[in-house]
Amino acid sequence: MNHLFDRLLQEGNGGERSLTFIPSAELEETEQEIHLKLEVPGMEAKDLNVEVTESTVSIKGERKSESKTEEKGVVRSEFRYGSFERVIPLPAPIQTAHVQANYKNGLLTLTLPKVQSAPQSTVKVNIS
Repeated sequence: MNHLFDRLLQEGNGGERSLTFIPSAELEETEQEIHLKLEVPGMEAKDLNVEVTESTVSIKGERKSESKTEEKGVVRSEFRYGSFERVIPLPAPIQTAHVQANYKNGLLTLTLPKVQSAPQSTVKVNIS
């Protein structure tokens, strides 16, 4: 349980700890591909940095806050702003050169083709 709270709390500039934005993810594996979806609402594609290795996907970004002023009353916001980074381990090796990404309506969708292993074959070896 402590790891969950440590993941949600990040240290700010003054040493205080506060809640931070961490995008939710959904991973689906098929025989040929891995499909990864991340919820990153309120951002634009240009604000996201996606890096892929054979075994992980790293997503970085920053959700910038909008400053609001109100003359009568108090403004309260439960939105989370700030920078985030999430590294997701993949269940199988992927072909990094063929990754496809799409961003629409706050949903980042990655299609990660798996490395196709050569079919295993048995070869008779002659002994001399």
